[in-house]
Amino acid sequence: MTRIDFDGVGIDIAGTRIVSDVSLSVAPGEMVGLVGPNGSGRSTLLRSAYRVLRPVAGAVLIGGEDVWDLSAREAARRRAIVTQHTVLGAEFSVEEVVAMGRTPHKGMLDRDGAEDRRTVHRALEDVHMAWAARRSFATLSGGEQQRILLARALAQEARLLILDEPTNHLDVRAQFEVLDLLRRLGLTTLTALHDLDHAVSYCDRVAVMAEGRLVAVGAPADVLTPDLVHRVFGVRAVLDSPPITGGPRIAVASAASAPDRSPS
Repeated sequence: MTRIDFDGVGIDIAGTRIVSDVSLSVAPGEMVGLVGPNGSGRSTLLRSAYRVLRPVAGAVLIGGEDVWDLSAREAARRRAIVTQHTVLGAEFSVEEVVAMGRTPHKGMLDRDGAEDRRTVHRALEDVHMAWAARRSFATLSGGEQQRILLARALAQEARLLILDEPTNHLDVRAQFEVLDLLRRLGLTTLTALHDLDHAVSYCDRVAVMAEGRLVAVGAPADVLTPDLVHRVFGVRAVLDSPPITGGPRIAVASAASAPDRSPS
């Protein structure tokens, strides 16, 4: 099982420091949620693991080796990614998109074999999209496309998943299905999440970013306290345990709102 380590990572964009001195480790088999307000640097940090933005300080290690020292093929064998925005040509079928995940395992001229086809079909079944195999990717809804991109990552058979808002565009049921699947897979998983309740319910640990820095890391119920949530996100929060799940839940509301306590 692969681990990922961000060791003192600093990232500049156009001469401006966006991420500063971030050190974070995700242990083998662990699911860590990266949370923070818009502009906190979460997606920028993940792009350093994608080999899109090279750190100006520190290093990103996958399996103990700097990801920037690996070949593109070896990096793809070790980690699979799902980004928020992926543009593909209208000519690709769903099956062809998922089969792209097999590329790191084949030579340049190799055709898909029986094992590749089985892996693609299994990945589509995992995300409940096998029915769409022959459909054009471009004709699917945003939520359906997101599932297909997750299936492509699963077909890659990497032991590390890095996801930037994997539940983006999904309806409520599909959000739970995707997060349940990620937990069931048991892979090393680092995922940026907007929904704090998803982070509390599904992640082993959460890492909170604000203004390009890591401000807290730990078990969700320990880290996402009302004080920290108010300080970082500017909203009120309450942690409780609803009967429907029995696990922890976080409820948030505008900091400007307050319950009406007037006599009835």
